[in-house]
Amino acid sequence: MVLLSTMFMLVKYAGQSGIALPELMFWRQAIPVLLIPAGLAFAGSLGRLRTQRLKHHALRAGIGMLGMVCGFGAAVLLPLAEAMTLGFTTPFFAVVISALILRERVGRWRWIAVAIGFVGVVIVAQPGGEPISPLGVAAGLASGFVVAIVSFQIKDLARFDSPIAVVFYFSLFGAVIMAVPLPFFIESHTAFEWLLLLSIGVFGTFGQWLVSASLRHGAVASVIVMDYTSLIWATAYGWLIWERFPPYTTWLGAPAIIAAGTIIAWREQRLARSITPSSAIEAD
Repeated sequence: MVLLSTMFMLVKYAGQSGIALPELMFWRQAIPVLLIPAGLAFAGSLGRLRTQRLKHHALRAGIGMLGMVCGFGAAVLLPLAEAMTLGFTTPFFAVVISALILRERVGRWRWIAVAIGFVGVVIVAQPGGEPISPLGVAAGLASGFVVAIVSFQIKDLARFDSPIAVVFYFSLFGAVIMAVPLPFFIESHTAFEWLLLLSIGVFGTFGQWLVSASLRHGAVASVIVMDYTSLIWATAYGWLIWERFPPYTTWLGAPAIIAAGTIIAWREQRLARSITPSSAIEAD
C-alpha cells in the first residue's frame, strides 16, 4: 500500500503537470514489460513467466485497464485522500458480486456492512458541502467495483501462475491495449517528466507484485482490508505536496467505510473457519 499510494501520488502530480491519462497508463504498463523479464533473466528465473492461461490473463488485463482508467482518473480529479477513500468500496462490491453473480449466500451482517459503507461514501462525496468533482466520485466508485472483479480474477490466476507472471501479463496486454490511443496523446517531455513516468512504472510494478503475492496466500477480503492503510499515506502526501488536509466529511465518512470493510473481512474469515458448509450458512 505504501508503494501503490506513492504511485497514485505520482500519477496525480504528473496529470496536473499536463501528461495525458492515456500516456500515463501506457508507460505504467510498458515499463514492467521491460523491467520484469530483465530482472528474471539476471536471476536465471525466466521460467517463472511460463503460463498456459494467456486468454485468462488477457481478459484480466482488459477489465483491469478499465479499472486503471477509473482509478487514475479519480486520483487526478479528486484530492488524493478522497480518491483513495472511494477506492475502499471494493469489499462492498465484492459482497454484491458474491451474492448476485456467484450466487453465494450473504447474510445480514455483510449486507448491514455494505449499507454502512455506502453511507460513508455519501458523506465523503459531500453533497451540499465543499464541492468535489462528480466525475471524480463516479470514477472512484467505478474503480472500486472493477477492482473487486479483478481481485477474484487474480486469486484464480495466482493458483496456477507465479505472482510475477500475473503482473507481467497484465502489463503486457495492458501496454498493447494502450498502444492504440498512444499516438494521439504522446508528447515530448522534460527529464523530470520522464523520471515521473519511470517512477510510476517502477512503484506500480512492485506494488502490484506484492498484491498478487498477498492474494495467492491470503483470502481476498483479508488482503483488501489492508488497502485502508493507504489513507495514511494519501493524507500525508496531500499535506506535504498540495498543502491540503482532508475536510471533516472525509474524517466522518472514512471510518464508516473502513469499519464496514473490516466487518466484511471478519465475517468472511469466520465463515472460512466453519467446519461444514451448513454451519457456515447458519453462522452467516
